Amino acid sequence: MMKLIWMVLFLNVPIFGFSQSSDLVFLRGKVISASKEVKDINVINLRSQNSTITNDNGNYSLFVKIGDTLQFSGWQTRTKNHVIHEADLSKKLLVLHLEPQAIPLDEVTIIDYKNINAVSLGILEKPAKKYTPAERKLKVAKDFDVGFYEIMVPNIFFSIDPIINAISGRTAALKKDLEIERKQAVIKNIEILYNDTFFIEKLKIPSDYVKGFLFYVSDSEELKKVLPTKNKTKIEFVLVKLSKEYLQISKQ
Repeated sequence: MMKLIWMVLFLNVPIFGFSQSSDLVFLRGKVISASKEVKDINVINLRSQNSTITNDNGNYSLFVKIGDTLQFSGWQTRTKNHVIHEADLSKKLLVLHLEPQAIPLDEVTIIDYKNINAVSLGILEKPAKKYTPAERKLKVAKDFDVGFYEIMVPNIFFSIDPIINAISGRTAALKKDLEIERKQAVIKNIEILYNDTFFIEKLKIPSDYVKGFLFYVSDSEELKKVLPTKNKTKIEFVLVKLSKEYLQISKQ
């Protein structure tokens, strides 16, 4: 009797093993990659041809058997095949690493067409004026006032800016900002050409008065005309004359 029982058990071993390998198992998996691009990776069972794609986190699921080969492919990862083993099915989540794939780009040639601009294309008759930040704010304020009231009162073709500005003082403030900006530009250009030693030793301006002198000369129309020429002889001639005026005023 015992021999018969052992014989039955012996005969059932291979049958039991075969049934395990042929059973379909619902597999949950996840792919990871250094490129961080794990969405929409194609996952195909090469035996059954069943397929799916990964979600935003790289997760996927499908039915497999032991011995099935899963193929993973994506446009930013190298294609990878993985054979399902019994150990894979014992895991709650099968995690596989995919190698990132560099995408070759066609050569790009950048050509600088220096002579093509709005004027050469006939869009503008002459180059557009470049505005400083303060100039742009003042222009926008004026354009807004005129445009707004032409819309509200379309049959009246005059600007009522003076009335609005008398109430808000907006344009006056913007003009003041523009004046300060232009003064700062003149001072900056002078400081690029000369250091404090020039003002103190050659023009005899006391060191404590150098900044005040620069602010004083920033109003000079004569200096504004010669500064763009970068002609230091002409600029120094004007500065010497202005320094004498400034020193005379300082003594009063």
